Amino acid sequence: MTDMNRRSLLTGTVALAAGGSIPAPAADQAAPEQPGAPEAPAGRRSPRPAGGDAVTVLPGDPRYEALVVGNNARWVGRPESVRLVASTEQVVRAVQEAVDGGKRISVRSGGHCYADFVFNSEVQLVIDTTPMHAVHFDEQRRAFVVEAGATLLQAYEELYKTWGVTIPGGRCYSVGAGGHVTGGGYGFLSRKHGLTSDHLYALEVVVVGADGRARSVVATREPDDPHRDLWWAHTGAGGGNFGVVTRFWFRTPGAEGEDPAELLVRPPKEVLINAAALPWASLDSANFAALVRNYGRWHERNSSPDSPYATLCSFLTLCHQSNGTVSLLTQIDGTLPDAERLLADYLAELTGGSRITLQPLTRPAGEDRAMPQLFTPRRLPWLTATKYLGSNNAALANPTLRGAHKSVYLRQGFTDEQIAALYRNLTRTDHHNPTSTVSLLSYGGRINSVRPDETASVQRDSTFKALFQSLWPDQADDDANIAWTREIYRDVFAATGGYPVPGDQTDGCYINYADTDITDPAHNRSGIPWYTLYYGANYPRLQRIKAAYDPRGIFRHPQSITPA
Repeated sequence: MTDMNRRSLLTGTVALAAGGSIPAPAADQAAPEQPGAPEAPAGRRSPRPAGGDAVTVLPGDPRYEALVVGNNARWVGRPESVRLVASTEQVVRAVQEAVDGGKRISVRSGGHCYADFVFNSEVQLVIDTTPMHAVHFDEQRRAFVVEAGATLLQAYEELYKTWGVTIPGGRCYSVGAGGHVTGGGYGFLSRKHGLTSDHLYALEVVVVGADGRARSVVATREPDDPHRDLWWAHTGAGGGNFGVVTRFWFRTPGAEGEDPAELLVRPPKEVLINAAALPWASLDSANFAALVRNYGRWHERNSSPDSPYATLCSFLTLCHQSNGTVSLLTQIDGTLPDAERLLADYLAELTGGSRITLQPLTRPAGEDRAMPQLFTPRRLPWLTATKYLGSNNAALANPTLRGAHKSVYLRQGFTDEQIAALYRNLTRTDHHNPTSTVSLLSYGGRINSVRPDETASVQRDSTFKALFQSLWPDQADDDANIAWTREIYRDVFAATGGYPVPGDQTDGCYINYADTDITDPAHNRSGIPWYTLYYGANYPRLQRIKAAYDPRGIFRHPQSITPA
């Protein structure tokens, strides 16, 4: 599922998940049901909370089963309890009780973590922040507050309807802010305005000191803030490392004045959108190669911050041949005087040198439902388009889907050998899944105007990303789909040990597209450790911050940062 989309590490968890500081289990060994939770009589109801207390849900409570699984149905937890928190004070109490009782904890906001960082057999208490979803303006800090349990759509609607502003976040409406922001976050507006976390002014985090006491800390980007390192760590390190984020404050760097409407990103009044299909019947190896090559070359040429195409964002979803089609979804600022020409030129360049003819998208492709009405480019108000494109994601509405995911940042387009590997695996006749895909996602622009060490999001010169994934509804199909995802990824990056090592062409992987294989030398044979693929040269600083703010290692999961 794309992040621009969620994609989120913790593309859905809050800024923490507890699992153990152990190698990630092999993806195909995960069981949907995990032992460890005490049994309770069927229909048992959890105790009613006293005034000011969080809601506690126990096994046997009718609500329990819905609260111990996220968007990826492969990962199901069996915690002793789920704590639904509505305030920072409730989070502090929940964390303190867990520390005092020696309980392993994890945190959920939107539930979109791709891996088993939140729901696994080690976790005994899940802190669920979904009741914390307020969005408001803080006059004292001149910044917009978004609580960690708010979904992206809740944030977009409140910010835009009340003040006419937004954050440049992901497409998927139900992703929680808690995980999305801490992993960097990006979406349709990021080429113009940067990552979501580039606009993060401050955040509140519940941490645990060496004395074992839980407390809340507010960290800002102000140069003289003693907690500035904690702010920095939450601008791209992902969730589950330092504490529990309860709320964020957003203000665009350099924004001045007292008027809230001038302090954050203003989206365009309207956007111009096109959705098209490229039938597999027209995609022989030569046409496929031309399409993928053109996408990469166009992004190499048009991803500077001052490019006239800075507002254009395009998803090219290479579906497995069993789908019947490849899809292309493109959005550009509709208020530009030459928006139609820019879009038309882009589409023409993408199909240049091939015999491909774009057609209406009349069938589902990847995560999207059919969108034939958008074949003729259509103008929509920005918020209307944002809600439509987010809710048109069929995968978000299907609670049975299981997933395997891998990612890459690309500085340059795929090589001929890599394109051949993509084609070979996408046309395999021994695999049949219409939702096995490789999605190419526009990047660059304003994102690349920030230094790699200015935030924890180190990848600052890529031109596009790719998300390799397979989605399926039945556990019986786990092995086949996990194997296909591993094999296409391994073949594409065969020259570098099966993973996209930092170099001239690629720059590692996206932490919000958590990959359970990245720590396993049987799959990652690159010789480059997982933390370098995610964090590059920023990792040693993250380790020092980990040691300072989580000296007891309370907040950890299979790929969490280890202290210096």
